[in-house]
Amino acid sequence: MRFLKMYQVEQKLFLRTPDVIVFNLAMPLVTLILITIIAGNKAAADSGLTFLQSSYVALSTVGICCSAFMSIPISIVEYRSQRVLKRMYCSPCSPARLLACDTIASGVMAVISTIILTVAAVVFFGYRMSGNIFAYVGAWFLTMISMFSIGLMVASLCRTTKSMNVVTSLLYFPMLLFSGATIPAEVFPAGLRAVADIMPLGTGINLLKAVSMGCYNEVIVPVIILTAIAVICGAVAVKAFRWE
Repeated sequence: MRFLKMYQVEQKLFLRTPDVIVFNLAMPLVTLILITIIAGNKAAADSGLTFLQSSYVALSTVGICCSAFMSIPISIVEYRSQRVLKRMYCSPCSPARLLACDTIASGVMAVISTIILTVAAVVFFGYRMSGNIFAYVGAWFLTMISMFSIGLMVASLCRTTKSMNVVTSLLYFPMLLFSGATIPAEVFPAGLRAVADIMPLGTGINLLKAVSMGCYNEVIVPVIILTAIAVICGAVAVKAFRWE
């Protein structure tokens, strides 16, 4: 019951944050609408996908990107700098519970973002997936867990709000712009496309595109990479974490 109450408070705080609403929920939807109107049914280079299909998959990770590289680190580092975690550490209410609630609330926002995007793509633009929907959901959650582990690692390593702002900006904006999350990677020049492929979020997007097309022979390497990121970054986050 205490966990549920604390989670409800954290979720309400997320829903009342203008930045979260704009970048997590509104931006993916608006971008999908614009790309679909401009070039929805055109082939996206030689990817075997249309721009609608490619954009839907890529934009479904924008909520993950926003939550992982902005929401989670900002919340945790601010709680630490304001000594909220230290006070809770000395109280019956565990600070670990607060961190869990914060992470779950971030995950819920990413899920809501993808649900809104999916409804718009399927109902209004006729999007259909060739691959297995359950495999896609599994790949999406693996991508989210992997990106969240990076966000938690940043939150553990950054001791001040200033350093956290610098690191999250260096992660968030390149991931958002150059991983293929907002601008379809198929229109990138070869050099920038190579950069997108080696980015963690770019690896997740490549995995999701392969699953959405039913090309399951192409998912092994991305799954291994994302799993390794989740394990390594998660371990560093736990090892380096400090309550104050």
